[in-house]
Amino acid sequence: MTGGPAHAYWTADRSTELVDLTVGELLAERAGSDPQRTALIGTCHGSATPVRLSYGELFVEACRVATALARLADRGSQIALWAPNVVEWPIIQYGAALAGMVLVALNPALPEDDLHYAVAHSGSTILLHGDVNRDYPMAEVATRVAARIPGLRCISLSDRAMWCARVPDPAVLDDAVGSADEIAMLQYTSGTTGRPKGVALRHRSLVNVAKLTVEAAALPDRPVCMNPLPMFHTAGCVIGTLGPLWAGGTIVLVERFVPGPVLEAMREEAVEVLFYVPAVLSALVDQQRDRALPAPQLAVIMGGASPVESRLIDAATDLFGANVYNLYGQTELAPVLSLTRPDDSIEDRRHTVGRPLPQVDCKVTDPATGRVVATGEVGELCARGYQQFVHYLHDPEATAAALDPDGFLHTGDLGAMDDRGYLTITGRLKELIIRGGENISPAHVEQVLSEHDSVREVVVVGLPDHRLGEIVAAVLITTHRDQGLKADLVDHAQSRLARYQVPARWYLAEQFPVTPTGKVQRFAVRDAILQGRITEL
Repeated sequence: MTGGPAHAYWTADRSTELVDLTVGELLAERAGSDPQRTALIGTCHGSATPVRLSYGELFVEACRVATALARLADRGSQIALWAPNVVEWPIIQYGAALAGMVLVALNPALPEDDLHYAVAHSGSTILLHGDVNRDYPMAEVATRVAARIPGLRCISLSDRAMWCARVPDPAVLDDAVGSADEIAMLQYTSGTTGRPKGVALRHRSLVNVAKLTVEAAALPDRPVCMNPLPMFHTAGCVIGTLGPLWAGGTIVLVERFVPGPVLEAMREEAVEVLFYVPAVLSALVDQQRDRALPAPQLAVIMGGASPVESRLIDAATDLFGANVYNLYGQTELAPVLSLTRPDDSIEDRRHTVGRPLPQVDCKVTDPATGRVVATGEVGELCARGYQQFVHYLHDPEATAAALDPDGFLHTGDLGAMDDRGYLTITGRLKELIIRGGENISPAHVEQVLSEHDSVREVVVVGLPDHRLGEIVAAVLITTHRDQGLKADLVDHAQSRLARYQVPARWYLAEQFPVTPTGKVQRFAVRDAILQGRITEL
């Protein structure tokens, strides 16, 4: 800490050095040093049979993909990946990195219009897609999107030509790998104004966040790690994938999270580390309590993405015998800013998100003035370091707005810092709803609902939920209130929104509370729901 104990300002710990590696180079290093070690366990697209790949095999498969991509697109091209958590996902992630291309990671639940927007906005030249995700016909949707974007090549993961390319001499790939300062990935993250922003992240950011996070958590040597997190999120493809890669460990990739089978896999594979969001951990705790079999014993459980109740941390610690670490960050920070650690007290693990990682400055500022607040005082969390995003794609105004004159990224989250540098999250300045780790833009949901003939005005807010952190609630001023209105609204929402974006609760209002300038006060709408002053539909 600097600036005196009265100031909420953390100066970066420079004692831990950063590494100068691309994602592809890190994989090549692990394959060279430990080629027989199991690197990845999961299921391939369209198959329920588990696949096990060693580091040597994983590298060969990634080289095949890199070769295939190089035949289809130029170095530096954007390659969109739209698929669930199958083995092909990390292979393509590594293959794109080895080919010197930018991976555009897309949510497999995206509706057609949102998929079209992300692929077109990113300038992707190739769309690699799954065929089906649960009951969602991804292949059909991808084909329709490709027809709307001239020049886009649409390739199914079922097309085995992608995986049968001749592997070149490794020297051929050396020129493609490029610099750690180049952009490795685009992540689309919801904003408060509707359309998602394309967050550009460097190789250096991804590799070093993974390195410093697993080092701070003191993972076991060559750990077996279970990753049930969506790969299209930085939590899944950075912490849950590059973290074990840095540690020389094994990833058990979960295609579809179902608590019972996941617990069985944890036991069968002797899993030592579990990555989580609260909804996942809560489901595992509840499932284990109902089982006669003893709980799998873990070394480390680490995650975050939304507020984690202390009782959930206590329950997971008791059941699984693990140290439970709480992370905080966001996509723009690739994604981790801080975490609790092995030497932290139980109280710090239960009630804080720990201290900042090495090599990052952190401060808490008054949102109105930008001045650093006193320790213990609530303000906006801001961070500056190697891991922050490069820019929002095609949006220089939003990029400039996110950074202050000193180069700090303003997270939009409210919190406090104590005199030891420990952070506590208290709320958000921005209006995002975070449901089970998924960022949801209220404005986007409102836009869709407002297109229904019966909706005159609509406000969408997040409500607290024990399992998911928050759920989506819609408050409507309608033209009529007949018996079938709710079912009609739900059908409309489901036809236009991803499943996780559809409101779980529906309310009716006569008017909305507004500011003197006429802006709806979302917090007042939310408070009215919680206080029972709005009628539920």
